[in-house]
Amino acid sequence: MPESSPAAPLPSIPPTGTGVIYREKLWPNAWIWIIAAGISGAGILVFAPISMAAGFTAAAVLFAVIAVLLLTSTPAIEVTGETLTVGRATIERRFVGEVEAFRGSEATAERGTRLNGLAYLCIRGWIDPVVRIRITDPADRTPYWLTSTRHPDQLTAALTRH
Repeated sequence: MPESSPAAPLPSIPPTGTGVIYREKLWPNAWIWIIAAGISGAGILVFAPISMAAGFTAAAVLFAVIAVLLLTSTPAIEVTGETLTVGRATIERRFVGEVEAFRGSEATAERGTRLNGLAYLCIRGWIDPVVRIRITDPADRTPYWLTSTRHPDQLTAALTRH
């Protein structure tokens, strides 16, 4: 099912069955790509004493490696009528408890001073808002999941619909 934009949620579908209610990929921001290009440029400095062609080749290869790593490590958030998937973790919706969205200094506190060491994290430093999802499964020691999201209100709404 194609997405309209890399971070846009899909249109709302009632949470019955297994249809996708919400989907988001946590793609790197533009400044991450600028940093990747800058780091790649260091390849020119390292290999320029050998030859400029080797320097430019090293920079291109280094940028390609960084790009592949960034793209393959980009996690997704997906909410269906039956499951919640955040990154590599999946849980049944019946074990999803209270859901709260945080922005700004509150999001920073959730990622830092208020963070529980047993929480599952799917955090991307280039995305400020986070959503805390309580886990009610008695067999799971994880108290909550904390995930970055560009659309905290939409993710919260998708998870709190019954």
